[in-house]
Amino acid sequence: MSDSASAKATSTGTAASALPPEFYDIAKRVNNWGRWGSDDEIGTLNLITDEVVREAAATIRSGRRIPLALPLKEDGVQTGLIPGRINPFHTMAQINQELFGPGTVATSDDAVTMGLQAATHWDALTHASHSGKIYNGRPADTITAHTGAQFSGIDKVPHLVSRGVLLDVARAKGVDRLPGDHAVTPEDLAEAEEFAGLTVRAGDIVLVRTGQIQTYLAGDKHAYGYPSPGLSVRTPEWFHARDVAAVANDTLTFEIFPPEIENLWLPVHALDLVEMGMLQGQNWDLEKLSTACAEVSRYSFLLSAMPEPFIGGTGTPVAPVAVL
Repeated sequence: MSDSASAKATSTGTAASALPPEFYDIAKRVNNWGRWGSDDEIGTLNLITDEVVREAAATIRSGRRIPLALPLKEDGVQTGLIPGRINPFHTMAQINQELFGPGTVATSDDAVTMGLQAATHWDALTHASHSGKIYNGRPADTITAHTGAQFSGIDKVPHLVSRGVLLDVARAKGVDRLPGDHAVTPEDLAEAEEFAGLTVRAGDIVLVRTGQIQTYLAGDKHAYGYPSPGLSVRTPEWFHARDVAAVANDTLTFEIFPPEIENLWLPVHALDLVEMGMLQGQNWDLEKLSTACAEVSRYSFLLSAMPEPFIGGTGTPVAPVAVL
């Protein structure tokens, strides 16, 4: 058996694992290992070609720009549940300091300590692993304390601009916010796609709105995190079939939480990041975008969502902007 075949076999469940058979059944169907070569480190971002970007630029009509990031602040979305994922801690390093002597130009500097996945962010492909593997069959132990992710770190993403598509599941269902126990299914995505009057196509960045972030914006970050609507374990096949480049949504955990299959925690993370090689984004504020898209009855736009190039990072803060 070749190295690539061996790696793929491990991904699809021939190696011993505590994950259930239904997980591996889906994994086999969405696996992209080797699709762009054994050296590939960016997965489905390969689908964002020059032609895709040219077509994305053509979606701009008014030039209206909608920011999608939450403010970075000490009282952010994190509650302390995940060790080390701290909200931004901002301090002043110098204030109006005349570095070159009295009467010279003064400067002020800041410093921030934060978890890279603390607020609005992208998960790198190395954010999740299963069965000892990360994307493209590489060993999970290539992520170390000293260097971070040796392969597929967020720094390997050279640029991230494409057509953005808002699948406004909540609005398509006529509600402000999906209930906390709602698993967003492929049928929900198709319904929102039809509601938007478009077809999701290869290289798109899909934004899935549940309305859940309203609870955080209203001041209740505990209710924001749990219970939370989110993507079903069935959705990776929908994204895979359409060759979606990346997916982000307006929840803390991305997928439904608690999970829809008892004791199967973060399966969508494993399927998207590890098997498909598809970036995920969380804590995106899609409320203003939802309103703007509804006003003009248009749900596609140019989306700029560049990662910060932290070497070896398994995630990064991002300040996305949709241009209508």
